[in-house]
Amino acid sequence: HRIRRQRDFDRAYREGSRAKARFLLVVAVENGLGHSRLGLSVGRRIWRGAVQRNRVRRLFREAFRLNFGALPEGVDLVLIPAAPQIRPTLDEVSAELLMLSHKAHGRFLEKRRAGEAALAAESALGAESALGAESAQDPLPGAQAGTNPEVT
Repeated sequence: HRIRRQRDFDRAYREGSRAKARFLLVVAVENGLGHSRLGLSVGRRIWRGAVQRNRVRRLFREAFRLNFGALPEGVDLVLIPAAPQIRPTLDEVSAELLMLSHKAHGRFLEKRRAGEAALAAESALGAESALGAESAQDPLPGAQAGTNPEVT
């Protein structure tokens, strides 16, 4: 359950919501699958040595594996070290992963709901203005200009 394609990472960075704590930055975006996936972004800028980078990657993967059942379902999670040269323990990473994954996923859902509400309001305004334009052009269907159909 890993994110491997660059377009999946790009989508997560573009559309995802973030949550940060002492050791981790988590980017969460729904993936449309029935399970969560893990993506890792551990750059050379943070750790020069491959040994240290790989240790952090192993730690992040193990925390994901151990907490897989408790993580939000159907979400791509990209894990990024929050600070350079950190030395977290597995327990610390696991605790932060659980907390931040739910927090980032909640933010993603809020952002999506706000976007849907804005679209609904926009479409309602569009329909309302279209009705307003129709009624302004033809105030009463069947009436002749200059006559008052209510007065007989």
